[in-house]
Amino acid sequence: MFGLFKKKTEIEKLQEKYQKLLDEARALSSSSRAESYKKYAEAEQVQDEIEALTKKENADK
Repeated sequence: MFGLFKKKTEIEKLQEKYQKLLDEARALSSSSRAESYKKYAEAEQVQDEIEALTKKENADK
């Protein structure tokens, strides 16, 4: 309840986007392999962004 109005961090937003892309890629894997691979590639790019932000946060501490 108290976290209801808490703003999400950039990393949390990217993690949600990453998960959504993976779910879409899995759903597409049975119908269109090419589209599935594109979604996986997008998810990997988002994962790279998450890792870069995590490293930056850890370096700032």
